[in-house]
Amino acid sequence: MRPALIAAACAAIGSVTGQQQLLGQESQTTKPPNIVFILTDDQDVHLQSLDYMPLVRKNLLEKGTYYDKHYCTTAVCCPARVTLFTGKAAHNTNITDVNPPYGGYPKFVKQGFNSKYLPVWLQEAGYNVYYTGKLFNAHNVDNYDSPYPAGFTSSDFLLDPFTYNYLNSSFQRNQEPPVSHEGEYVTDVMAQKAYGLLDEAVEAKKPFFLMVAPSSPHADIQNNSGSLTFDAPVSAPRHRDLFKHVKVPRTVNFNPNVPSGANWIRALDQQNTTNVDWNDHFYRQRLRSLQAVDEMVDGLFERLKSHDLLDNTYIFYSSDNGFHIGQHRMQPGKSTGCEEDINIPLIVRGPNVPINETTQLVSSHTDIAATIFSIANIPLRDDFDGLPIPLTAPAIESAISKRREHVQVEYWGFAGGEGIYDRRLHINNTFKGIRIVGEGYNLYYQIWCTNEHELYDMSKDPGQMKNLLLDDSRVDVVAGHPIERVVERLDALLMVQKSCTGEVCREPWRSLHPDGKVMTLEDAMASRYDKFYEKQVKVEWDFCHNGYVPEAEGPMFEDRGVEFRDDGFMWPDWV
Repeated sequence: MRPALIAAACAAIGSVTGQQQLLGQESQTTKPPNIVFILTDDQDVHLQSLDYMPLVRKNLLEKGTYYDKHYCTTAVCCPARVTLFTGKAAHNTNITDVNPPYGGYPKFVKQGFNSKYLPVWLQEAGYNVYYTGKLFNAHNVDNYDSPYPAGFTSSDFLLDPFTYNYLNSSFQRNQEPPVSHEGEYVTDVMAQKAYGLLDEAVEAKKPFFLMVAPSSPHADIQNNSGSLTFDAPVSAPRHRDLFKHVKVPRTVNFNPNVPSGANWIRALDQQNTTNVDWNDHFYRQRLRSLQAVDEMVDGLFERLKSHDLLDNTYIFYSSDNGFHIGQHRMQPGKSTGCEEDINIPLIVRGPNVPINETTQLVSSHTDIAATIFSIANIPLRDDFDGLPIPLTAPAIESAISKRREHVQVEYWGFAGGEGIYDRRLHINNTFKGIRIVGEGYNLYYQIWCTNEHELYDMSKDPGQMKNLLLDDSRVDVVAGHPIERVVERLDALLMVQKSCTGEVCREPWRSLHPDGKVMTLEDAMASRYDKFYEKQVKVEWDFCHNGYVPEAEGPMFEDRGVEFRDDGFMWPDWV
């Protein structure tokens, strides 16, 4: 059901640095464009949820561009959202969890980001900023004014502890006290608030940014005297009988007969029939809960059209992270480096954005803030870890030979199931990884805090069932090269990325090869670099920790010990 392919692969690292390059010369207008961003919660790509959203398909997929290789860098709500708003990877925000001490709204404030994130920057650039829905975890009915989130012209936030209670939500508008909506379906309440904010934006006659962040299709969570109970998502009553016979896609990695992965995942038991049947129910409830989101999207488009705003408005549709149900024997959840958890929807519609197209260019949530800056014609910040995402056909075509080819993935803490079976918290779910896609290679490389290694050839094994670094699965050649040489390059790239900031994150190969002659993994595979990569300090954890603590993370890039010069001479990094 997806549109036709327009770009096959990405190659070298580069940066699209201005609105003209990003949007095309013809897109320049005297009036700044408006931006609408719809951000769902835990929506998947690989469980095919978009196939069950006909109005998103009509308004976005068939009228815009689908970014097939878009990733979150941390597959859990709050860190992913902070990355989206700041343009920084989680190791640079130090917000790595959904609750204090390592995450949540209080940590966001403590880290100083309430004055240094996208809403504030857009207001400083002359935009009115509107928001409804979930902002961050642990933004609740007690701390909503301690302080108020900065940067909003008008807002109506969905607050904890009722964020995931579909029939008992609490919203807090501007600087008014929270209001309970017990008995009302949360997405329908939010839709009316979104329409009202859009009306406010139109009446103000200024360029605007409107973000709508529904909690669907997240699991339903009831808070009983401080004890959280997870259950399947809840649909609006009008959708409760849909999809009666739909099941989780039975891909090769769904509840497999043999264990897969590493660490705690490899120790999971196969799910029995009762467990699988209930998880199919959980899946159907996700699809049903998304129907109200689908309708809300259509309502926003109807109003944009009625106000004659579509020709000068960019509309984004994405999610904070992905989701798995049964893959690798896991219960419903996220928080891993599996493709189901990190590969997420991104659809863009707007002026000069290709219609009914799909691109394979690699992008991530670190790129969203930079992309919005470029749309708003705001100079990019040097401390952004990401790059603007190309939005026009010429820019996308140009980026095939320039744009970076990889995403760094990271996580800290534990993982837990969100269904009714196996609610254990799996500890030591801390890892760093690289997802890399280029001409002739499509790989995922990960190192757990237990120092277990994983490598998957995603072209041959999209379900990540065969870890090429296990003794019983080891191969001699991957992506056309000896596996040891490929791993050396990936490990060096991960060493740069795991603690990078700013330009180093944007152009990590240049940190390894300052002469600029290595721009891709394929460039790095040249045999003349073999000795250099053999001598690089390897990624290794000192111990597992639930948050970002540099002492736990082993050697950093500054400890790599040697640099390389094209004449083959090596010297210590202190020279």
